Amino acid sequence: MYILPLLIIAFIVLIIFLYFKIPNIKGAIGESITNKQLSKLPKDKFTILNNILINTSNGSSEIDHIVISIYGIFVIETKYYKGWIHGNEKSEYWKQTIYQWKNKFRNPIKQNWAHIYAIKDILSDYKNIIYFPIIVFAGSAELKNVYSNTPVIYDNELYNVIMERCIETNLTQEQVKEISDKLNANSSKDKNAKKNHINQVNYNKYNRFIKIQSGVCPRCNGNIVLRNSQYGEFYGCSNYPKCKYKNKY
Repeated sequence: MYILPLLIIAFIVLIIFLYFKIPNIKGAIGESITNKQLSKLPKDKFTILNNILINTSNGSSEIDHIVISIYGIFVIETKYYKGWIHGNEKSEYWKQTIYQWKNKFRNPIKQNWAHIYAIKDILSDYKNIIYFPIIVFAGSAELKNVYSNTPVIYDNELYNVIMERCIETNLTQEQVKEISDKLNANSSKDKNAKKNHINQVNYNKYNRFIKIQSGVCPRCNGNIVLRNSQYGEFYGCSNYPKCKYKNKY
């Protein structure tokens, strides 16, 4: 008579395991696809750092790809999805749709800018670096209604997008090596460090979800209130315009 409860517990454990594990597996596949595209870049002009966990004064940041060149630094966020992707660079979340099924995920442009700020924290001695953020979708997803000034592209477009931005020299070859060495010196290779980072990310997601469900702004801890605009009603922060958090009504 104990078999059924044990099976239920085992099923719940499996669901929790897959919930945390599948995104990591999908992420690894997407990063591998992007790695192949980056390998086409001339090795004498570009230094590539893949899947690097850097430590800053504000904590750790896991970055999919950093490409350092004399033209600046390309910071690339890879997503591995299928279905249709909808999003705006100013939105808090983007949407994935597969027929009637819908899924929200964090705006990858804002996610990638957080990575750029982390890099800037380490490279604070270099004041004039040009940063090129790029979002790559490496799965079978189709980009629908994506509005962004930041390049949001398919993986097979990556090489051309990078080369098109290699116009004016921004760094010397010596600085490229210095920057690469500095980022590597501030990175963690230890498995426990990565595990702790993932735990922290999951905690932050959970904490953010709880705040929103409780009517608390996840950015500044103000109150989430119903607001009006020419486009209709939406949820926003009571501390607007200092805080511009918003979500759909």
